[in-house]
Amino acid sequence: MEKRRLGRTGLMVSSLGLGTLTWGRDTDLEQASEQLRMFLDAGGNLLDTAATYGEGESEKLIGTLLDEEFSRDDLVICSKAGVRAGDPPSVDASRANLLRGLDQTLERLGTAYIDVWFVHHYDPFVRVEETLTALEMALRSGRARYVGVSNYPAWAMAELAVLLGQDRYEVAAVQGEYSLVNRQVEDEVLGAAEHFDSSFIAWSPLGRGVLTGKYQTSIPPDSRAASPHLQGFVSPYLSAEYQPIIEAVLAGAEGLEWEPLKLALAWVKDAPGVTSALTGARSAGQFAAILKAADAHVPHQIRVALNEASE
Repeated sequence: MEKRRLGRTGLMVSSLGLGTLTWGRDTDLEQASEQLRMFLDAGGNLLDTAATYGEGESEKLIGTLLDEEFSRDDLVICSKAGVRAGDPPSVDASRANLLRGLDQTLERLGTAYIDVWFVHHYDPFVRVEETLTALEMALRSGRARYVGVSNYPAWAMAELAVLLGQDRYEVAAVQGEYSLVNRQVEDEVLGAAEHFDSSFIAWSPLGRGVLTGKYQTSIPPDSRAASPHLQGFVSPYLSAEYQPIIEAVLAGAEGLEWEPLKLALAWVKDAPGVTSALTGARSAGQFAAILKAADAHVPHQIRVALNEASE
């Protein structure tokens, strides 16, 4: 699997990252272990989690795997903080909440540091200077090697990057949703990331699963759309307005004799400005199909057709 530099840092990360949204809930320890082994064997190293995934169960499961089976040194671990648990969860990027979340994350993972620590969501009610001090404290203490932002508007990311730069720190990476059914980051976020030499890491490159084509006729009982935890996450893309894009992916995949997810994922992985694409699966069998996209490259004519279909 190709390795790419993360921003201006010394970190090299895999072009596909292993997402752990379902770990500790729909994906158990045995399934997670098998996926991580497959990922490492394929040359991957970027492992993404968050304090809120499974209300901390994802990080706990990763901590168990690191303690019992895998080497910490083989992984670039990303985690995110700044969301308070609740129904519904609420964004809180205050210094107290961020640093509390970081300490809890490190305890669950059983590690002394996070490679890249992200603010999970932009918080309009907290001054940027307060969020900034939390990031700088994490960096100075060594609890985070690098920092980034997730789901931030471009202007807010730029403001934070400028302030961090005054103390010779940087926004190493930006995470955002990006797929053929959601290209909003192309408007400003990708450009801002490029301007500040920050890597862009795409989440949900398969359009929350709809670009696999598995929802064309029904909702499979073992899918995310059928999960009580993730049904609301998938449902926005099940509407008719996205059907032409899905059909374009299915047609392109058929012509290439690829699986639809391979085409959709390869399109994001090699899109201009993208360093890595995060994706996960409930089972090892599903993840094996994802890994087929690691070295796949979309032919130019197919990419142009998909670009036009999704504009």
